[in-house]
Amino acid sequence: MNSLVIMGVAGSGKSVVARAAAVALKKELVEGDDYHSAASRAKMRAGVALTDEDRDEWLATLGRVLARQTEFGGAVLTCSALRRNYRDRLRQAAPELLFVWLRIDEQVALARVTRRAAEHLFPPALVASQFAALEPPTGEPDVLAVNATDPLDSVLDRILSHLKEKQ
Repeated sequence: MNSLVIMGVAGSGKSVVARAAAVALKKELVEGDDYHSAASRAKMRAGVALTDEDRDEWLATLGRVLARQTEFGGAVLTCSALRRNYRDRLRQAAPELLFVWLRIDEQVALARVTRRAAEHLFPPALVASQFAALEPPTGEPDVLAVNATDPLDSVLDRILSHLKEKQ
């Protein structure tokens, strides 16, 4: 494993898990939301779901960032990676990529997004659209599924144990 993508819908805890994983693995943390275009950020703030076209350049940029990070030992990236073709684009950019899918119930995700609404660009009104767009990565061999509501230490232990098994 060179790089790791922490994926899931809004409110699943991608940033928290990725930060902990990056520290434990001594890898660069790449916050995927930081790479959205100004137009995409404005759409999200307005409660408008992004389309595949909106995400196209974002995914291309994340792929370039992952490819560049591969030269420096890899990274831990937060990215919703909702659709299979999004994940495939990232796989093409970075060899030996592993995904961690933070599975969460829609009501729990909505509650989490609502609690952080004042300080995050993603509004609660868009949570349902994330679940509608999600193509679960069930059966994809490079995806570890974990329960997003488990304690952070447990989630991190599962990730680190899985990585050890992959070596």
